Amino acid sequence: MIRKGEGTGDDGGYSRLFGGRQFASFADHPRVTVTAGRYVSTAAGAYQFLSSTWDECARIMGLSSFAPASQDLAAVGLIAKRGALADVKAGRFEVAIRKCAREWASLPFSPYGQPVMSMDTARAVFASAGGREAVAVAA
Repeated sequence: MIRKGEGTGDDGGYSRLFGGRQFASFADHPRVTVTAGRYVSTAAGAYQFLSSTWDECARIMGLSSFAPASQDLAAVGLIAKRGALADVKAGRFEVAIRKCAREWASLPFSPYGQPVMSMDTARAVFASAGGREAVAVAA
């Protein structure tokens, strides 16, 4: 669902720079600064990691490359850092989205003023990937 919002849900997403160009090597975060419209970013990969965010994830998690598997692990690490991993596992979808909205600018409730995906789209993508939301129990 995050990849869909970040525009990296296709096969080439793991090697995509902010703005859409591809990079060639997974040895490390590509560290390319891209200007697109009014935005300037070093975001890269399936989860559009900023180079500084990637450096922190790699250091804490002991990741030695920017390979797809490392990107997936780092994304889960960021979800956990935001305190949302238990919410994802328990199906508390909106709670998890709200906690992660400061990490990924494309998520609903993001405070950054960039285009965001709607909650309806986020829910549909989550469900299509096998995600299940918790059912509220009436009191």
